[in-house]
Parts: sequence; C-alpha cells; structure tokens
Amino acid sequence: MMGKFLVVLMLGCAVVGGGLMYYLQVYAFYEPLPETTVVRVTLPDGSKQPLSIADFEGIDAYSSPLRMRACVQLADVGELAQAVPAAKPEPLVAPGWFGCFDAAAIGEALKSGQATAYLSEHEIARGVDRLIAAFPDGRAFVWHQLNGTLEK
Repeated sequence: MMGKFLVVLMLGCAVVGGGLMYYLQVYAFYEPLPETTVVRVTLPDGSKQPLSIADFEGIDAYSSPLRMRACVQLADVGELAQAVPAAKPEPLVAPGWFGCFDAAAIGEALKSGQATAYLSEHEIARGVDRLIAAFPDGRAFVWHQLNGTLEK
C-alpha cells in the first residue's frame, strides 16, 4: 500500500513540475511591448534611422535577450532603401499564443526572396542583433538573433 502511494506521489510531482516548467517557458516571463516602441534600421554609415510604423504588436522577456518578437506594419517601405541587409537571418520561433509571428513562414519568405531582412540594431545585447524582415506590402517582423561574436 505504501509503494502505491509513493508512486502516485512521484507521478503527481512530475506532472505538476512539468506543467510549471511549461508555463514558465511559454507564458510567465513575456510582457507586451508598448505601441510606442521605436523600430530602427542601421544605415551603411552606422547611424540608426527610426522607421515610420502604422501598427505594432510586440513581446519581450527580461529573462533572455532572444525572446523579443514584433509584428509591424510599415507606413513607408521606402525607408528601407538604404538599410544594411542582414547577413544570415534566421527567425526564431515565437510562443504559440503570439499568433502574428510565424517564424517558419518568415524564413521561407526570406529564402524565396518574397521578403528581405535588414539589420535593425547590432549588439542590442551582448552577442545579439535585432533584425527586421520586410515584405513589399509593408508587413515587417522583428526578432533578436545571435550574431556569432560570442563564438570568437
């Protein structure tokens, strides 16, 4: 009888611990970014140019610099004409509940040439760059990505 109790107790702890870990990874640390968040692109001379945006939805978490994601509607796609292209853009997956950011679709659009990626800000955090992928219709997606400087 005592063995069954211990097995049930261990399984219960495993289920509660797994559920808590899932919640912490997917929901707990994310916070919405204010609509007044400024999105910039880097120009060839190293200066930063703020973009005019018509709509903004973004999330970030203080627990990691890689958790930032945003969906933006650009007011003027022409502002990207002088922006520095991103070297190796690889959108990172967003939590499932943040529906506007589909990393797989963005990645496919970048590979097929339907979208173009630009460097938003270099070293936004140590070893992390902010990138922006823009479509000709003005839709744009922002994320943070490792830049490889920590590997050197």
